[in-house]
Amino acid sequence: EVQLVESGGGMVQPGGSLRLSCAASGFTFRTYDMTWVRQAPGKGPEWVSTISDGGNTYYADSVKGRFTISRDNNKNTLYLQMNSLKPEDTALYYCAQVIIGSDYEEPQYEYRGQGTQVTVSS
Repeated sequence: EVQLVESGGGMVQPGGSLRLSCAASGFTFRTYDMTWVRQAPGKGPEWVSTISDGGNTYYADSVKGRFTISRDNNKNTLYLQMNSLKPEDTALYYCAQVIIGSDYEEPQYEYRGQGTQVTVSS
């Protein structure tokens, strides 16, 4: 059974940083592209970043230069380092296993975690 469990969210002031983690199990983590998606209240899902199985990274323009996606295949864990946070980054962030063959910047996914809440506010 595929399981994805996010952690690391919280409340932070504008300009602050957070590091999200996503613990994966139930599949061969190192062979899958992985992605972060966020959903703000009242809005649809917004793609944030994808990392390929080989470590290539892709970012939405809204987070480029501020967020860094990474993975540790030995720990079956995906990360999202978020710096210079803005109020508009407030959302529920979840990780997902990318369906093989889908676009890096419009990833399709079947399995996702429950998410971790990030709130940026002064």
